[in-house]
Amino acid sequence: MLRVAVDLTSQLTPLTGVGVTARALVDRLAGRDDLELTAFAVTWRGRGRLRAAVPPAVRVVDRPMAARPLHEVWQRTDHPRIDRWIGRHDVVWGPNFVVPPTHAAGVVTVHDLTPLRFPELANEFTLAFPGLLRRALRRGAWVHTPSAFVRDEVIDAFGADPDRVVAIHHGAPTDPAGDPAAGRRLAGGDRFVLAVGTVEPRKDLPTLVRAFDRLAADDPALRLVVAGGDGWGAGSLTEAIGAAVHRDRIARLGRVAEQERVDLLAAAAVYAFPSVYEGFGLPTVEAMAAGVPVVTTRAGALPEVCRDGADLVAVGDADALAAAIDRLLRDDAHRAELVDRGHRVAGGYDWGRAADELAGVFHRAAATGSRG
Repeated sequence: MLRVAVDLTSQLTPLTGVGVTARALVDRLAGRDDLELTAFAVTWRGRGRLRAAVPPAVRVVDRPMAARPLHEVWQRTDHPRIDRWIGRHDVVWGPNFVVPPTHAAGVVTVHDLTPLRFPELANEFTLAFPGLLRRALRRGAWVHTPSAFVRDEVIDAFGADPDRVVAIHHGAPTDPAGDPAAGRRLAGGDRFVLAVGTVEPRKDLPTLVRAFDRLAADDPALRLVVAGGDGWGAGSLTEAIGAAVHRDRIARLGRVAEQERVDLLAAAAVYAFPSVYEGFGLPTVEAMAAGVPVVTTRAGALPEVCRDGADLVAVGDADALAAAIDRLLRDDAHRAELVDRGHRVAGGYDWGRAADELAGVFHRAAATGSRG
């Protein structure tokens, strides 16, 4: 039985893509008979809440840890080791860019390299991730990435050992079918373009607002719906909506419940994802699985992940984005074909397979040991 400790700090706040990914993998890893999972959280404010946020089969060590001071220390030294709080394990897995110093073998999930590639799109907290990753690599940590694109970036940017950097695609959601009528009520109309996700600069939602404004003049029934809580830098979206001629047909819903999200997907005419950079792009797979035609960009791993299941446009090109959305709204044959291709692409992603492959990484890491 391999003892694996996993940092599930991401489960203590409303789930973003990192939290959804960690939860999907842990749910499946917890059912394996070759692993014994222990959850911990590097947090002070979230102390006492971890037990309620993880599957029952996962053991919990809920000792308070101050994240920012520890991250600052861990950028300069390999002490204190996380073992001081959680005890000894065979593997420590950090699903959110950071694996603490440990006597165990380390595995870290690197979702993308935004802080390195686009530091202007990162915040103060995430800008520390490259330094923490460098120290983890020096300790011999293994790296799990969601795409071959990010795997190649990690090897190129950090000189990581290719044998210790493993790409494993995420899975597709298994959400129940949404209620289109409820989705239309929430959207405030029958015909709408949908974007879902945390509002942050990397998602480039202002370009989507400009693209919608170009379409709205000729399509008076069309609406734009943006669902997702505000991250940092959300003011640029506020400014873009304020400057839009057709801002009265733009609905900014904020964070929505899980059922509301699937209802919106069930009713959407087009799903738009105009991201500047992605390490995987899970929302596009969710939309394809729900049968919504997807327009996204040729950014990062999106061509690898979406393949022919989405229409791809250049980053930041509002005219191209508008044209691609317009075609899906007007060309029924193309729309039906893209939906079929999207279903096929999304059907190739499976969380169970992803968990199996990640468990294999844990065993390989444990067999090689730690340099820490």
